[in-house]
Amino acid sequence: MAVATALRQGVRSHTLGVAVAITAVGYALVMNAFEGFVPLFPSIGESTVRLFSSVIVVINAATLTALLVGVYYIRQRRIDRHRAAMVTAVALELGFLVLYLWKVGGGGELYIQASGLFRTAYLLILAVHLICSALAVPLVVYAVLLGLTRSPAELAETAHARVGRIAVGVWSVSLALGIVTSAMLRIAGSELETVGMILALW
Repeated sequence: MAVATALRQGVRSHTLGVAVAITAVGYALVMNAFEGFVPLFPSIGESTVRLFSSVIVVINAATLTALLVGVYYIRQRRIDRHRAAMVTAVALELGFLVLYLWKVGGGGELYIQASGLFRTAYLLILAVHLICSALAVPLVVYAVLLGLTRSPAELAETAHARVGRIAVGVWSVSLALGIVTSAMLRIAGSELETVGMILALW
């Protein structure tokens, strides 16, 4: 209990710094998955990569639902339910992160086989999805850390509401477009590329 209290107080006192550190670790883990510097996960086959991709879509849909529920509750001033919904969204996203890193680092990434306008549209949507994903991480982490280390009354004196609104917007777009790109992959067909080939394709 004393350790948890001390940890909470430490995060409370250095919220921005902790958010930056967590964001940096997250970016490093994703980069490692694509580059393959340190093998963190067991190798998996194409069927498992495709299974993980399907599960990830379900997780993203559930996360988006939790976010929208959280927005509804905060507009109703139901703070406890808002917090529960947002914590649920973050927990789901951690599950997504594990599966995503394992999928990419242990198996590879799926690439669309379409050509022409469909492929161009897919790549544009994917680019926006990736940008929003990268931008969402520090915003979400910072807003969550503020929310977990302060009372509702104290949060009114922080940037939690402002940052949270931006975070939810960017994160929601990222999740929605991730679902769209997954659907497009299913429509057009996809081919698995291992870590060694991923960056070369870009």
